[in-house]
Amino acid sequence: MSRTRIRDFHDDDLDGIVRLWEDSHDDDAPVYALSEVIASCQADHAVVAVRDDEIVGAAVGRAAHAQGWVVFFAVAPHERTDRVEAGLLDALERRMAPLGLGKLSILVADRAGAIDGLTANGFEARTQLRYLERQMPVQRRELDLLKGVGGRILPRHLWDAVSGMQLEKDLLEERLVVPLSRPDLADRFGVVPPRAVMLFGPPGTGKTTFAKAVASRLDWPFVELFPSRLSGEPGGLAAALRATFEMIGELEHAVVFIDEVEEIAARRGGEPPSPMQGVTNELLKLVAEFREREGRLLVCATNFVRALDAAFLRHGRFDYVIPIGLPDEEARRAIWRRYVPSQLVDGLDLDALVDASDGLTPADIEYAARRASQEALARALRDGETGEADLGTDDYLAALGATRATVSEETAREFRDDVQTIARL
Repeated sequence: MSRTRIRDFHDDDLDGIVRLWEDSHDDDAPVYALSEVIASCQADHAVVAVRDDEIVGAAVGRAAHAQGWVVFFAVAPHERTDRVEAGLLDALERRMAPLGLGKLSILVADRAGAIDGLTANGFEARTQLRYLERQMPVQRRELDLLKGVGGRILPRHLWDAVSGMQLEKDLLEERLVVPLSRPDLADRFGVVPPRAVMLFGPPGTGKTTFAKAVASRLDWPFVELFPSRLSGEPGGLAAALRATFEMIGELEHAVVFIDEVEEIAARRGGEPPSPMQGVTNELLKLVAEFREREGRLLVCATNFVRALDAAFLRHGRFDYVIPIGLPDEEARRAIWRRYVPSQLVDGLDLDALVDASDGLTPADIEYAARRASQEALARALRDGETGEADLGTDDYLAALGATRATVSEETAREFRDDVQTIARL
């Protein structure tokens, strides 16, 4: 079975657009005439969803001053899934974002079900006329700033795409997302929205994924800083860090992420002093200054929390020190369901796969699943098979047997100790 993909509109897609337009209105009078939709396809912005060379979905937009308008949005009934609807709207938003629009709006027919796919993707109904809009994450004046610091807007559904890990997701939702996205609610309970958090845990457990998911959940720009790249800037790493943080300070909102922060925040000491001590001192100052501004969150991640300078972990610098560990049984089951083809998953012994992958990271499980799929494809090519994929539980168990665990038992034991002695929730 082929996969639905989303791409830019081509002129030879017009027949498919016309068919979608006719099927999507039934007896309703359309808000925009077909001629207007076709004109916008050719002159403005349009993306389509395609399966087997058939147009099964489309989103068409045009800009007027600082506002974008969706003049046509439709998905064929048999393709109407969260992934396709969200993908179309996100792709259209990315195409129109360089115009510096303040919001993306749409007018739709006032009938039940007409707006479900829109309200599930960030649009809000504003009047009895079913006027819907969603705010653009970055305003015009911030586009160059965001580009200058290497920032980007992430898809809106990364949070839902994190498989399993429900305990960690609940914790991040309660500690980070809700206080930052609903400051009025936080204030009612006397909760101070966080400014900086530290994620720690073994490699491959999803710390970067969670940082991106939080940015997606908040609908804030995501800026990842790479000290190795900044070190080549004139003036050195410390000066480059300060200049970058000053640029970030001009953004209205941002999630700033520094991975492997132990490289620039290791324990100070020794004679003679390490050249990195000056960088560590500068970063400590920057964190303190960063905390003075609302609307931004610093997320640092480390595989070696014990290596961090003690000043980094004290109260007042990082609001929370959150462990991200190996996936539990429920999380492993969800991860397997994500990476096994949907048409095969019900025929597998998931309990056996969940048990056999105990102690593996999400990245390890993804590798094993993809390895099994690749081996099955190679076998089919050798045997001349063209039908359904021949993949069973034994194939996945064999792939697991060839997968080396990223996290050793010693590392896992040290992490459990760190959760008891260092974590701050």
